[in-house]
Amino acid sequence: MEEALISTRRIKVERVSVTSRKSLQEVLSKFDAALGHPNIEEFWKHVAAAKTNSEMENVVQSALGPSGFMEFARFDHGGVVHKGQSGNHAKVFRLVIGNPLIMREMVKHVPDAGSYAPVTILIDERPDGVHLSYDRMESFLAPYEDAEALGVAKGLDAKVEALLASAAA
Repeated sequence: MEEALISTRRIKVERVSVTSRKSLQEVLSKFDAALGHPNIEEFWKHVAAAKTNSEMENVVQSALGPSGFMEFARFDHGGVVHKGQSGNHAKVFRLVIGNPLIMREMVKHVPDAGSYAPVTILIDERPDGVHLSYDRMESFLAPYEDAEALGVAKGLDAKVEALLASAAA
């Protein structure tokens, strides 16, 4: 039996954080308005059933919200962290959002990009406000030194950061 080849790559991640004075509910409401919210099981069935690239693109486009992103999952970390505790505790949400068409363009050039897309947005309450945090895709892909993937990643980062700023405003 052959041994597996194990390699390690160091990745320096850049985190963007925007702090809002709005309530957590206001920030989440703005996110909800900007994102598409497809039934994710049905979405993947439609993607699998698409016979052509054009059909697949139409399925994806119909699932996207005004921001050009859709929500894949939402985790209520605060509900888990503070389960069974009394009192009013800070809320923490992790949103997994993205656009499969953007992911496809990055993965074409750097297969490992699939480990980072769709992206994660962390939205949490802290004493100084609601924080919206995102780890830049460009920083994840920089070690791979692929100009085309980095170009797509920069565009993705700009779109995500605009969404964070809009939701925080």
